Amino acid sequence: MYDRILVAVDNSPQSDRVVDAACKLANLSKGTVHVFHVRERQDVVGKSGGSFDVEYAEEAEALVKRVVATCEKAGVATSSSVVHVAIGHIANEIVKAAGDQKADTIVMGSHGRSAVGAAVLGSNAYKVVHLADRPVLIVR
Repeated sequence: MYDRILVAVDNSPQSDRVVDAACKLANLSKGTVHVFHVRERQDVVGKSGGSFDVEYAEEAEALVKRVVATCEKAGVATSSSVVHVAIGHIANEIVKAAGDQKADTIVMGSHGRSAVGAAVLGSNAYKVVHLADRPVLIVR
């Protein structure tokens, strides 16, 4: 049932727990893990327009490389990808990537906001749960 797992990672404190959960789930089912990370950019409106990156490409690649190494050390077959999108599109990209990878489930972290906080501030985990057409495991 969990042959293909998409794990969405960032540099948050709970990211290690998220990766650990994804690897354990993959080991139980003899599945694979696709490590996925979204780099955000802020588009600037005005005379000159343009955009700036919220995170450098090197930071994103280092994160993904570290997570892939962790999964491989745990004996899990792993692939990875990084996408670069405008701020506010993380949840959509995670759901899209899960479909592209034909993932059976999505594993990701939550920053632990309350339901009210998530509704007011916006939570990527909350959005993914509501947008996804497959199971989502939220790790806190």
